[in-house]
Amino acid sequence: MSTPRLASGPEGPDALRPLLDTVLDALRTGTASRGGPLPTGGPDAVAARLRDTVGDVLPDQGDPDALRLLVHALAEGAADPAHPLCAGHLHCPPLAVATAADLAVSALNPSLDSWDQAPAASELETRVTRTLAAQVYPTGTPDALVTTGGTEANQLALLLARETRGAGVRLVHAANAHHSLTRAAWLLGLPDPVAVPAPAGTLDPAALDEALHTLPGPHLVAATAGTTDAGLIDPLPEIAALCHAHHARLHIDAAYGGGLLFSDTHRPKLTGLDAADTVTLDLHKLGWQPVAAGLLAVRHTHDLTALDQRADYLNADDDTQAGLPDLLGRSLRTTRRPDILKIAATLTTLGRTGLGTLVDQVCAHAHTLAELVDAHPTLELHDRPTISTVLFRPVHATDDTVAAVRRTLLTHGRAVLGRARADGRLWLKATLLNPHIRPDDLAGLLKLVEGTTPR
Repeated sequence: MSTPRLASGPEGPDALRPLLDTVLDALRTGTASRGGPLPTGGPDAVAARLRDTVGDVLPDQGDPDALRLLVHALAEGAADPAHPLCAGHLHCPPLAVATAADLAVSALNPSLDSWDQAPAASELETRVTRTLAAQVYPTGTPDALVTTGGTEANQLALLLARETRGAGVRLVHAANAHHSLTRAAWLLGLPDPVAVPAPAGTLDPAALDEALHTLPGPHLVAATAGTTDAGLIDPLPEIAALCHAHHARLHIDAAYGGGLLFSDTHRPKLTGLDAADTVTLDLHKLGWQPVAAGLLAVRHTHDLTALDQRADYLNADDDTQAGLPDLLGRSLRTTRRPDILKIAATLTTLGRTGLGTLVDQVCAHAHTLAELVDAHPTLELHDRPTISTVLFRPVHATDDTVAAVRRTLLTHGRAVLGRARADGRLWLKATLLNPHIRPDDLAGLLKLVEGTTPR
């Protein structure tokens, strides 16, 4: 067997080019074999097919056809977020330009734990993160850290609150908050979080005011701009005013809704976002990036000094004094790939207007779906969408029936819908992140639900 070739260096492009043809062909054949938004048969059938295709994953002798077989198997067994009937989660179809940029990162393999491993990437990250932070905070010296997603960004926000307000800072959040917030409080050893009511699906300012009056401080209030279940946005200006009055720190989890910043039409829904001390963003949702592409934005770059660390082999004092950038305080991770390249490629290729158009399109698709549901004689709409999530269910169905409809569609590989509980009932959830979806696709989705519902 010949010596395996490397992906970078002088011969790297020539080594990659035939492999890219193999990957693209396998993606095409695997997608055709799947034939729908996800594979048929459920977990056991998918596992059996994968075992039959892949075989021994560590054979004594390698298989030169392994790349084709594995990519084909992955595509055949994928839930494809680019399929119009795959709308269950905050799982976007990535842009081609972002995916192509990600290939360059994989080939060059920089690591953002020291400047001498990623000279250009470190400068690019600085420029892009500060540009995105300025979308949240138009004035001052804002900054942002790249994270693996909303979960890591929320954890960093709680860590910064602990370092700023002390280990006794208490998380106060609404019942609609993302689970990663309470998990982060547990990981960081903070006092038990307090959940305040969200009777309409969003944080109740009156209940928050009472909690801040009665609970011993200091407090960290976590609001949400784009809930996972229904895409709702908490009343941010009222919450910010209460935090100011009670001297509470404010974090806003805008992992879903933060993408509205790109849209002139929908940006006003985020009024009050800039009052937060920290903001979670996640561009592998309304940013159309391959996973992962999260960020934590802060109002002032000096807010990040609590993360500073020293390791002589990475950021020795004399190197820093000599002008080599110090990257260790930019993440809790050490080895870290420059996910910023795909974000930069997207921002510069599409511009704010181009991204805003995509945001407007998926929000419009959600309103179209809501109108179709509302006009449907056997389906019930929960409410008009705030962003791009629509909750609906068959009329007069039980929760067990709703759950069974969803699982049947999954098992038969016909559609991917999520599930959400609201107003004490279980609903089917369609999260529309595909800008290319058509009204006929949405009508077809409802026809599938209707045909799967027992009469």
